[in-house]
Formats: sequence, C-alpha cells, structure tokens
Amino acid sequence: MASQLTDAFARRFYYLRLSITDVCNFRCTYCLPDGYRPSGVSNKGFLTVDEVRRVTRAFSALGTEKVRLTGGEPTLRRDFTDIIATVRENPAIRQIAVTTNGYRMARDVASWRDAGLTNINVSLDSLDARQFHAITGQDKFHQVMGGIDAAFDAGFSRVKVNTVLMRDVNHHQLDTFLAWIKPRRIQLRVIELMETGEGSELFRKHHISGMVLRDELLKRGWLHQLRQRSDGPAQVFCHPDYEGEIGLIMPYEKDFCASCNRLRVSSIGKLHLCLFGEGGVELRDLLADDHQQAALESRIAAALTHKKQTHFLHQGNTGITQNLSYIGG
Repeated sequence: MASQLTDAFARRFYYLRLSITDVCNFRCTYCLPDGYRPSGVSNKGFLTVDEVRRVTRAFSALGTEKVRLTGGEPTLRRDFTDIIATVRENPAIRQIAVTTNGYRMARDVASWRDAGLTNINVSLDSLDARQFHAITGQDKFHQVMGGIDAAFDAGFSRVKVNTVLMRDVNHHQLDTFLAWIKPRRIQLRVIELMETGEGSELFRKHHISGMVLRDELLKRGWLHQLRQRSDGPAQVFCHPDYEGEIGLIMPYEKDFCASCNRLRVSSIGKLHLCLFGEGGVELRDLLADDHQQAALESRIAAALTHKKQTHFLHQGNTGITQNLSYIGG
C-alpha cells in the first residue's frame, strides 16, 4: 500500500530505523572513541518489547514496509531475538534488518533468522586485523569475519557490509575490498564520514567525498542500479564480473535528501525526522498500553508536516547528534 506518511515535499516514508539501545561495546574512532557513556536522558530505560510491538504496529498501519533495528549495538539486548519476533508479527513489514558490529553473529545469527530477520548489515571498516583493532578498539576481527560466514550458512543470500570511508585510514583499500567481494554475495556499503557534535576534528582530518570512489567505479565498468522505494540511501553499483555489489552513501552530495524515505525512533521512544535534526517528537507516553493506537498513529503522521527539506551538514550544523550511537546512525 502507499505510505500514509508523507511530508510537505511529497516524500513518502516506507522505512523505519528503530534504535533499541544506545549502548555499544566497541569504541570506533568516528563514533565512540572514548567508549560508551550513559546519556542520562531517561530514567525509564530503553523501549520494552511491548513498546516495540506498539510502535512498529503503528508504523506498519501507516505504510511502513521495512524496519531496521539499530543501536548502539542492538544485539547487546538479551531480548534481541524476541524483539525481532515482535516486529515480525506485522504482515505489512516485509523486511526486518539489523545493523550490527557482528561480534555475536557466529553464535546467534541462525536464531535471528529463525525469529524473522531478513537482512543483515555488518560494520567492518578494514580487512586488516590490526587496523580493525585500531579503529574499533576491539581485537575481534576474526570473530566478525566468522560471523559473516555464519550468516551465509544460516541462509542469508546476501550480507551488507558497512565501511566508513576515511582519508588516510582506509580510502586506499578499494582493491582489497573489491577482491574480497568478487566471489561473495556481499554488498559493500561505503559510507562518507559524517560530522557529529563530538567528531568535528576527526571529520576535518579524514573526510573524503564518496564521489571520488564513484568516479573510480564508473571508470572500471561498474553500473548504477535503480533504487526501490524501501531501499536505504545507497547508490548501488554492480559489475558483471563480480558476485558482490558496491553501495555508496554520500550525505554531502547535492539532492541527497530529495529521496529520503526513512524515519527514526530512538531507544527512549522519540521520533526523529532526520538523523541531524533538532529535538524529537515524544511517543513514549502513547506506548503504555494498546488503547492509544489511534492517537499514536495520528501523532506520527502529524509530525511529518515539520520535516525539513534537507539536513544542514554543509553548514556544519549536526543538530542534536553528538555521536552516531545516539539515534542509531
């Protein structure tokens, strides 16, 4: 069905990114270089399974077709498998995805698939174990690589791997990544480094435009694919000689926001219209029981009238996003 979530610029929203925790056990240089620090913004704790059920049911009724579970590191939740199964209860939601650092995949990915997970994204910024350790603060490269293999063994036909592109850190490793995905059904999603409130210095030092990579791919014969309505923001490229694909996410590109189709709910129940927006719309007071479903749907739909046409990253305005674990990246 057509999404009832439409903003003032005629954009329709089919995709919900739902954070279920802001806790993470990695210390990635571009996100949480000093490790996780509790935000202290809520005494209620993170959304419960019942609250997840109610909020995803409301989005489903409004036309949402895809839910991505994010964090922090969502798999740190002991009830993570229950959360997947809860979202799966909505027949209109065709895709349930997770973005994970992958350290628990080898052990648990089969149970996630059994619970209803359909898509998996793994964060992996280097194929060199020592550099992986330097970027993440964790010596878990081999566990993550084993987890990717386990995902294929569990029945996932394709795995997406997220890599943050950083000048003088990993931008010169294209050939290494291409050789890795050539025989594997992996979509390598290269994400342009984004400025956050806590990461301005790192951004100035390491930002490089994704268009540099796009021009190189086109020169090598990679072909741009059409985007589906519930896809994420990546421009996807394929090559006849490769099993894998490349997806480029370039938030600083002109008109990046024109195709926005996703909304975010934080781990404490706030609706965020943009990753780099201000404030947020409180939903949690309507998640306490099943009798407020109509009011919840109305509040979500009404909030869309306030969504701005674009983010303001080009002006250095990062909104309330101090780090990418806060609303789920």
